[in-house]
Amino acid sequence: MRLSRFHLNTARETPADAEIVSHQLMLRAGMIRKLGAGLYTWSPLGLRVMRKVEAIVREEMDRAGALELQMPTVQPRELWEETGRWEKFGPQLLKIVDRKQAEYCYAPTAEEVVTDFARNELRSYKQLPVNLYQIHSKFRDEIRPRFGVMRAREFLMKDAYSFHLTPEDMEREYRNMHAAYTRIFTRLGLQFRAVRADSGAIGGDASQEFHVMAASGEDAIAFSDASDYAANIEMAQAAAPGPRPGATESMRKIDTPTQKTCEEVAALLGIALTRTVKSVALVGDAHTGFVLALVRGDHVVNEIKLAKLPGLGDYRLATEEEILDHLGSEPGFLGPVRPRKNIAVVADREVAAMADFVVGANEKGYHLAGVNWGRDLPEPQIVADIRSVVEGDVSPDGCGTLHLARGIEVGHVFQLGQKYAQAMQATVLDEAGKMQVMYMGCYGIGVTRIVAAAIEQNHDANGIIWPEPMAPWKVAVCIINPKNNPEVAAAAENLYRELNAAGIEAVLDDRGLRPGPMFSDIELIGIPHRVVVSERGLAAGTCEYRGRRDTEASQLDRAAVFARLAEC
Repeated sequence: MRLSRFHLNTARETPADAEIVSHQLMLRAGMIRKLGAGLYTWSPLGLRVMRKVEAIVREEMDRAGALELQMPTVQPRELWEETGRWEKFGPQLLKIVDRKQAEYCYAPTAEEVVTDFARNELRSYKQLPVNLYQIHSKFRDEIRPRFGVMRAREFLMKDAYSFHLTPEDMEREYRNMHAAYTRIFTRLGLQFRAVRADSGAIGGDASQEFHVMAASGEDAIAFSDASDYAANIEMAQAAAPGPRPGATESMRKIDTPTQKTCEEVAALLGIALTRTVKSVALVGDAHTGFVLALVRGDHVVNEIKLAKLPGLGDYRLATEEEILDHLGSEPGFLGPVRPRKNIAVVADREVAAMADFVVGANEKGYHLAGVNWGRDLPEPQIVADIRSVVEGDVSPDGCGTLHLARGIEVGHVFQLGQKYAQAMQATVLDEAGKMQVMYMGCYGIGVTRIVAAAIEQNHDANGIIWPEPMAPWKVAVCIINPKNNPEVAAAAENLYRELNAAGIEAVLDDRGLRPGPMFSDIELIGIPHRVVVSERGLAAGTCEYRGRRDTEASQLDRAAVFARLAEC
């Protein structure tokens, strides 16, 4: 490819509306152009990169035994009603009405469609297992699309779905896809982690996310420094505390006229924040009613963990009126001791193991110190892990301590079980001739998101630094020829042709730019290697070589250039 015949439109200034590095650099490099909120056109340069990612994903899915198909992006309402997701999926589901007033949605995912395909195509256990995948556009109507293609409304996704006769076979394919994803992200040259995760709107029995590690990541990841334990902060388990110590203090009321937070109360009393207890007022289902969730003062309630408890699947925060009715106080002074009405108390395991702790007195301007379970208040009805882990916690597997890092989710694997197959009656005949509901797995990769995540992880002040498997070209042959010397042009042309003939993907920068702007463009768009052909170098029998991460250029002859590029 010659850049004189290629559409390359770079910019020096950072766009004002671009918040994160990948968005800024993709716009400056001319990889994408905004069409509307969360909608982007991919330029020829951007598409070259995206196709590199797509090719590796396809190769590894095929290698893992998956079969490619393509499903419609416009899906009938009736299928989504079978699974109950027409309403449950929420406002991200873009709904469409055609000229006949039939209702559809633009696919955010394809569980319903692929299950419908399977129930019509699969009749016998002999056709199982099967794993079907596509690389296709998806649309989710994000309330606030941002960060460029990182959180766009329309995006390219690889989604795969497997069908099985038994849960054991589903688990086998889950492991197969985990291994395939590991190969994909390794081949792409990314630093990543697989972490335990919540299944979210997709549902299912077990899931893991694949995260590209980057400081700008939206997700917090907890990982052990002495084992392979890693989990999304939403799912990371807190290690069980030790036994509860005995009481050494009597309960007493403390005057806290303006101190409403645990931090303020601890400072007033001159005690560690870890001796205070935070009370969060909630309302669960009709059976559960008003709930007080308790976590240690230095911890925060984990909403995902809390929602998994019986009766709290759709909990909400209590209103001030409900709080006053049940506890007799305003927020800031709440606690589980002597509530006005019967309430349910859910205590984090750390709180259940505390003694002589401080809580709100359910009276404005007061807290209680020296509070102990069993003496001053009943034992909590529910004791569970309901907090988010923090830096330095003991790893739940007992190996080392937990550390927190940021990650960008780029892949997710699920064991769906029979959730969709049961709802849509996707069955096959087993060996005994009986109808059996199939088990399913689901496996997604955000292809467009990988491109942005790679930039977040690989960039410097001059622009993008692509991992070689994702780069639009491996090497740029740059011509410095202010005198239009035909021998310089011919030497550059020959080198460009020989590199491509040797299987080294090269681009020829023959735009006639001065060295500064030319080199800036090549660095900005992230080409891993640069070879400069000039009159001076031609006379010396050398070319100037510089790797994208190198601080200095070096003079190499033709053989050394090929040897250097062959090493990479």
